[in-house]
Amino acid sequence: MNAASREGFAFSHRLRVRYAEIDGQKVVFNSRYLEYADVALSEYWRWLKLSDLPEWRGMEFHVARAVVEYKAPFRYDEKFDAFVRTDRIGRSSLTSRIELVHARTGALHTVIELVYVNVDLDTGRSAPVPDAVRARMQDSE
Repeated sequence: MNAASREGFAFSHRLRVRYAEIDGQKVVFNSRYLEYADVALSEYWRWLKLSDLPEWRGMEFHVARAVVEYKAPFRYDEKFDAFVRTDRIGRSSLTSRIELVHARTGALHTVIELVYVNVDLDTGRSAPVPDAVRARMQDSE
């Protein structure tokens, strides 16, 4: 789903803050931003149709690094757009950028960088990102 547009991003997904996601100060609890990133990234991969690739079905990503830069909080019932892109594809890793932007004002509230490593579950070691997956991700931007 492309709910909105933002320079440098081909994909976005709209979300809304639910009551269970706010804390005692009535703003989104800090850990929820990583959950939003996870939902947005899943939708982004669906948009890329990665599950159509046989190579994708055998891949398993583990988060190796997560950086969250909070600029402004979201509050109950606010809508926001999660803009997602792949910034880098290494031998066995992916670096994704997610920007959470207020749907009404367009203000940037949060920037999230996630580094995922493709892991071979049998050996527990990193595994190369298949060429077909790499090509699909690079062609989308």
